[in-house]
Amino acid sequence: MDDMGLNDGGEDGGFAILGSGVGGLGAANQLSEHGIRPKLYDMRPRPGGLTSSFGSGDGFTFDEGVHISFTKSDRVKELFAASTGQQFETGQVYCNNFWQGHWIKHPAQVNLHGLPTDLVVNCIRDFVAASTGPEPEIRNYEDWLMAAFGPTFANTFPMLYTRKYHTTEAANMTTDWLGPRLYRPNLEEVLRGALAHEPLDVFYVNEYRYPSEGGFEGFVRGLYGRADIHCDHEVTRIDPVAKRLSFANGRAAEYGKLISSIPLPKLVPLIAGAPADVLEAAGKLACSQSVVVNIGINRPAESRAQWSYFYDEDIPFARVSYRRALARASVPEGCAAYQAEIYFSDKYRPLTGTPEDWIEPAIEGLLKCGLVQDREEIIHRSAIWIPFANVIFDHDRRPALDTVHGYLDDIGIGYCGRFGNWGYIWTDAAFLSGERAARRALGATVGAD
Repeated sequence: MDDMGLNDGGEDGGFAILGSGVGGLGAANQLSEHGIRPKLYDMRPRPGGLTSSFGSGDGFTFDEGVHISFTKSDRVKELFAASTGQQFETGQVYCNNFWQGHWIKHPAQVNLHGLPTDLVVNCIRDFVAASTGPEPEIRNYEDWLMAAFGPTFANTFPMLYTRKYHTTEAANMTTDWLGPRLYRPNLEEVLRGALAHEPLDVFYVNEYRYPSEGGFEGFVRGLYGRADIHCDHEVTRIDPVAKRLSFANGRAAEYGKLISSIPLPKLVPLIAGAPADVLEAAGKLACSQSVVVNIGINRPAESRAQWSYFYDEDIPFARVSYRRALARASVPEGCAAYQAEIYFSDKYRPLTGTPEDWIEPAIEGLLKCGLVQDREEIIHRSAIWIPFANVIFDHDRRPALDTVHGYLDDIGIGYCGRFGNWGYIWTDAAFLSGERAARRALGATVGAD
């Protein structure tokens, strides 16, 4: 991670990458495989982006949010495994849901067993009516939920979760992000899940992998050597004509080809001469932000689940991950830890107070659902602020994204990663998007995704 020679294009044609998260590392890896050592710039004091993990100093290791690898790509599996020195945990994914005192397996639509009788009956009645009625026009995510499940289930579970996780109403969202994420069952599956305890495995995720030590960052730490990484280099200006980068630390660097994983609303205003309509489009792109509250307790708290979803509106967090369930080395011996995610957005639900102000409400929620039994058992509490968490697929997204990407294509700036592509993509897809961006920059199509 040498800071010397920033103005030297070198023999690699001056390939530069902005952002050292998994997308940027994917681009660096692909260029490295072509014998090119790019320069990679990151505004933070250490590489890793959203895949970063942190030791707390008291024996706990936390990630920036919930991260688990469940890729089916053999290429990504091999690279991630090699990064850990083949030291990783594997297991079958099990996640569950908490709703008004009830714990049920995920996904809830095929695991209604054990919920109040009236709720189950109404969910099934509405599901039958929705399944046998005329196919409605699908204009938004709310329409899709009503057509898929009927109003009782839709209003009780996914509509509430949408407000907590995406920070906006389902009617304000499109459906082009769904993919396999929300399972649409048939009547037999709904009935079986209502009459029997956990009879089906229909979740889109099955096997997971997680580094044995050091947190999720272990899967990418071994890739840092693929580039000359320059940390503490926040870009303040990009001149696409002179092909020159300026940084907040006063340094500058020239490039031949540029690939960025910087979030698009931050990237576009940095570009000298960016047109007004492109700046306006970038400003319409919405994403959630997250306060991740880290809680360590002085007992093991074994959990079959790796993470859980929470629907109650008086519990602030939408999701909790269980550190000990992922890797025992993430917590001190005889202890456990939780990471609770609370979501905000500049566009729809701005953060109130500071991230630390949300530690106490998170503890109250953990007490309510029983994950923490007594305040006296808490031995660690901290908060992480994530200003870019998840892309919000509102109705502004598609036209705005087409405008921004079209402009970047025109001026020759590549883009990759969750916030360069501005998509709802997982770690492996973000990595592969970086590799694709590098191949485009090379002007070649090689290898398989």
